[in-house]
Amino acid sequence: MAFGNPYAAYQTTAVKTASQGKLVVMLYQGAERELTAAHICFGSDSKIPASKVEEFGKHLMKAQEIINELQVSLDMDKGGQIAQNLMSLYVFFNKELMDVSIKQDKEKLGQLLDMITQLGSAWEAAAAHTSVDSIPQAQRTLNITG
Repeated sequence: MAFGNPYAAYQTTAVKTASQGKLVVMLYQGAERELTAAHICFGSDSKIPASKVEEFGKHLMKAQEIINELQVSLDMDKGGQIAQNLMSLYVFFNKELMDVSIKQDKEKLGQLLDMITQLGSAWEAAAAHTSVDSIPQAQRTLNITG
């Protein structure tokens, strides 16, 4: 059996074996990566050269797709107020990304990138705090004695 792309196989395995918290962190990292790539498309004059317009649009579209995935993954029944707040935030992000796309606003894109980065860091800390590795070994065992 030949492996076409070892990195793609690694990524697929990483996603399939990740915890829910880690998946959310991976989504934020992907959004951050796409927004950074879009930000790099701007020239020194804070304008996007014609040769970079398509690339800029693709990166923003990928970021919006990631935000949409975060949005649809919310459990509004179990998440309560936190889920409602995150939903509002994701709607805001998508609205602002649409505005960035239309106006090609470098400053607004930078602000969104900062917000996504901060949220991603918060999710990373939360995921690390609740991961199995953070639970002491003695508490990881199954107690069937009641």
